[in-house]
Amino acid sequence: MPRHIQHRVVVTGLGALSPIGNDVASFWEGLLSGRSGVALATRYDHTDIPYQITAEIKDFDPLNYMDPKTAKRTARFAQFALAAAGEAIADSGLDMQAIDRTRVGVVIGTSLGGTAETELQTLSFEARQHKRVDALYLPTFIYNMGSCHVAIAHDLHGPNTTPVMACATGTYAIGEAFRMVQRGDAIIAVAGGSDAGVTALNSMAFGVIGAIAPAGDDPSRAVKPFDRNRKGTAGGEGCGVLILEQLDHALARGAQIYAEVVGFGATEDAFHLTAPAPGGTYAALAMTRAMEDAELLPSDIDHISAHATATSMNDSAETAAIHTAFGAHAPQIAVSGIKSMLGHTAGAAGALAAVGAVKSIMHQVVPPTMGLDSPDPACDLDYVPNAARYTRVRTAMVNAFGFGGQNAVVLFAQYQA
Repeated sequence: MPRHIQHRVVVTGLGALSPIGNDVASFWEGLLSGRSGVALATRYDHTDIPYQITAEIKDFDPLNYMDPKTAKRTARFAQFALAAAGEAIADSGLDMQAIDRTRVGVVIGTSLGGTAETELQTLSFEARQHKRVDALYLPTFIYNMGSCHVAIAHDLHGPNTTPVMACATGTYAIGEAFRMVQRGDAIIAVAGGSDAGVTALNSMAFGVIGAIAPAGDDPSRAVKPFDRNRKGTAGGEGCGVLILEQLDHALARGAQIYAEVVGFGATEDAFHLTAPAPGGTYAALAMTRAMEDAELLPSDIDHISAHATATSMNDSAETAAIHTAFGAHAPQIAVSGIKSMLGHTAGAAGALAAVGAVKSIMHQVVPPTMGLDSPDPACDLDYVPNAARYTRVRTAMVNAFGFGGQNAVVLFAQYQA
């Protein structure tokens, strides 16, 4: 096959595990209803910790998704990847016995990997006076195990990689999988992000840099993107997975096509370890490059699923970046901040946002930004406050900006034959 051919890439399957639902249907219903997954932490004792809110997966039993032996050998973030990837593959209708599995790639990123397991193993190592480490520790915590477990579970032998880009991870993973399928390195890719870093140590670490909101009287409304009273986010966990497929292959097997991936842009601020570049200059450039990749104009974009961390600098920088990238069209775009309901699911954030963006295109409705009661004058766009909105959604952009200045943007569109 000539290497210059660029294949069209479509979305044919979705999987999600989130603080508001353990499958795509409940996740999507939760987004549209404005249901919050933010609450007081249950995965650690928060009695003496000032950062008390988290956005946790509820009622997750790994044995519903894998056998006991696999569950024992698998970190929580990789268990999430197995669960969401299994849903996405089933949703795609792929006959795994009929396809060439050497042409199926896996790109599932993570930001925090097995840090929860590392904390527990460190305490155990100390208690054992440095004389013993569990034999399963090494192949449990390392970051590539989410992708690898998915490949093992489904006998997938194509390219397999694990992006690690802080909060931009999930979006970058989908972009990299898009490129993989577009250029023909794979016919199908299982793509997304997974994280399960809700621990006392991680909460303290994010809290001391000012990223975690206080619980307040109502923890479920503590995360307020773009609101003048916003004070941070909540550490979350989850996983989002998309099946990306070459259009010709999807059509040949009669697949249901949910949307098309049409653009990807990535940049680096090269400015600060945690703060965005002033004015969101390079975040704007990532958006512009995604539109250029898709051969779309700013006026073609209907919806943005924003990074929207509910921190002062990030929300204002993202607003400025959208103004820069879209100019006069910026106020016409419906911008949603779904972390108001999900908290910050780290490496899963962009992937869950992508699942939501595809659903928005499918159903012509965008999720709300909850808790937006007193808009910040510096954040002056249409953030769809407190109620979902039925509106035209031909295209949907997903923004994700990570610590260290890494920016990733993916653009989806309605599929047109």
